[in-house]
Amino acid sequence: MTKSTKPQLGTQSVWGGEEQYLLQGATQVPVVHSVSFGYHDMDEWMDVALGKKPGHIYGRNTNPTVDAFEEKIRLLEGAEAATSASTGMGIISSTLFALLKPGQRVVSVKDTYGGTNVIFQEFLPKFNIDVTLCDTTDHDQIKREIAKGCDVVYLESPTNPTTKVVNIAELAKAGKAAGATVIVDNTFATPINQNPISLGADLVLHSATKFLGGHADALGGVICGRKDLIHEVYHYREINGATLHPMAAYLLLRGMKTLELRIRQQNSSALQVAQFLEGHSAVERVFYPGLESHDGHEIASEQMRGFGGMLSFMLKENSFDAVRKFVPRVKFAHAAANLGSVETIIGPPATTSHVECTAEERAAMGIPESLIRYSTGIENVEDLISDLDQALEIFK
Repeated sequence: MTKSTKPQLGTQSVWGGEEQYLLQGATQVPVVHSVSFGYHDMDEWMDVALGKKPGHIYGRNTNPTVDAFEEKIRLLEGAEAATSASTGMGIISSTLFALLKPGQRVVSVKDTYGGTNVIFQEFLPKFNIDVTLCDTTDHDQIKREIAKGCDVVYLESPTNPTTKVVNIAELAKAGKAAGATVIVDNTFATPINQNPISLGADLVLHSATKFLGGHADALGGVICGRKDLIHEVYHYREINGATLHPMAAYLLLRGMKTLELRIRQQNSSALQVAQFLEGHSAVERVFYPGLESHDGHEIASEQMRGFGGMLSFMLKENSFDAVRKFVPRVKFAHAAANLGSVETIIGPPATTSHVECTAEERAAMGIPESLIRYSTGIENVEDLISDLDQALEIFK
């Protein structure tokens, strides 16, 4: 057997980025709540303040517990640097406002997360930043728009909530040719299933609240990639003030120790649930990249190691009233606005991913009112399938 010189992802999930932060024999990274960090030597203090030496000055800027979390995700994504924010939207908004200025242009897809879509359609235009949103599955259209000239290419794959898949390598190549910064939201896939930087992206971000933390008890966002770009995002975030709290960073670190185990189970269970739903008479359509019927299955098979724990499906009775009847009948799932947890979570985009959008805006994005988002947890999959089966009986 060939000896591996680099730890695998499961090992990095447990050990990565922690050793230098362990104190006095502790086996766990401490939660450092101190707001400020003191120095007796004025020259050393100045060097740290100017970034000439590593260290900490003030909690809004950096923190040891937060550093450990950022280092772990940096290692998992194979990036040069990483920085974080208090929420997923905190890191998305910090990134876009840090890297764009009036007169510049963004090319993205219509199927981004609802909050991201609001930034594209409502906030960036106020700053005279042009945004072009393309049909997510029309790669030729996306490449044509990129070739017209743009400064940022922003991708999400799989998308929230219809799990559409884009060819990251192909679009990253087009973005580089146009001189654009290529950003990929990797929240649904996680670094266990997909590494966009290895596919050509400059930056990869996560809502750490979701699969990274995995326990629905901590908010956070993180981005990693090229060091020069991360510095720009960090500088905006430190002044904007959306700082990740050290206790949240600790909870995210703790959750990430089981990341590979959780994702392995969720990959397997989600595929089985999707296959069951696809064959059910009350279900019109299932959206899951692991299904051969999924439009993006071939691309997903090439760029992903697993298809993730997220799926969505349309009820045959295409109305929100059908959703109202069905969701409360599901026992082994929280009806809640979250995803990526150890517990299964269920809900329509109208109250979760795209609550900020109107019904008309959701329809324009191809999100029907009968769509249900299903975040598969780590429960026994036989129980999940049996639970869905009994809940769907209402439509017989």
